[in-house]
Amino acid sequence: MASDQGNLDEPFELSIDLDRTSSTPLYTQIAEPLEHLISTGTLLPGRLIEDEISMACRLSVSRPTARRALQELVSRGLVTRRRGVGTRVTPKHVRRPLALTSLNDDLTKAGFTPRTEVLRYEVLLTDEDDAAKLGCTVDEEIVRVTRRRWIDNKPLAIMTNLLPARYAPSFTDLAHQGLYSCIRERGIELLSATQSVGARNASEVEADLLHIGTGSSLLTMERTAYDGAGAAVEYGLHYYDAQRYSFKFTLSSE
Repeated sequence: MASDQGNLDEPFELSIDLDRTSSTPLYTQIAEPLEHLISTGTLLPGRLIEDEISMACRLSVSRPTARRALQELVSRGLVTRRRGVGTRVTPKHVRRPLALTSLNDDLTKAGFTPRTEVLRYEVLLTDEDDAAKLGCTVDEEIVRVTRRRWIDNKPLAIMTNLLPARYAPSFTDLAHQGLYSCIRERGIELLSATQSVGARNASEVEADLLHIGTGSSLLTMERTAYDGAGAAVEYGLHYYDAQRYSFKFTLSSE
């Protein structure tokens, strides 16, 4: 397919007919063809993509839908969004693999001997909320797992993960290994992820599971990890006892 020859600073407008009766979310219907154009080299590195306001107006979708479509591309390393610069196709040399590790691997490297307790293992069909988290359609088969991670005979974290059924490790595997180790053993390579970190107070149930007081501080981590094709492999929502765990970030200037 020939590359787009337009001016790099001229906002590219995707021409598409949205199927509003489809179970595929509108943001996915927008993001997927843009991903294809970028991946095939049709849209050149540095090409400006129209902003979410213009996209929402032109395609008659809500602004959050347009924003989600562009964010999907950001999450996969295909575009960058910067104030004053706009949304642009990422230069190829910037699309590098990211090192993704599991809590189990991190604890082992730090000298701990972690233990995992699988609290729940369910095979179910996605509802709209789960489908949005994994970027898939409603009624796809997935596995939802809730685990409790222990160190020094004390619970440290409660971890809930959603995985497409084709990627999901068995109950037994998860009881003995970290999730990412299980995924790697299936020949799946995780190349990128979106992650957010927050904090809140523990509910009575969470406090009971972590052996802390109700209302104690929790650190929260929400992550979606993707393979090389940009498909979501797992979504995780984890809660940590804030008195025993913290996140460390390495920052650099542009």
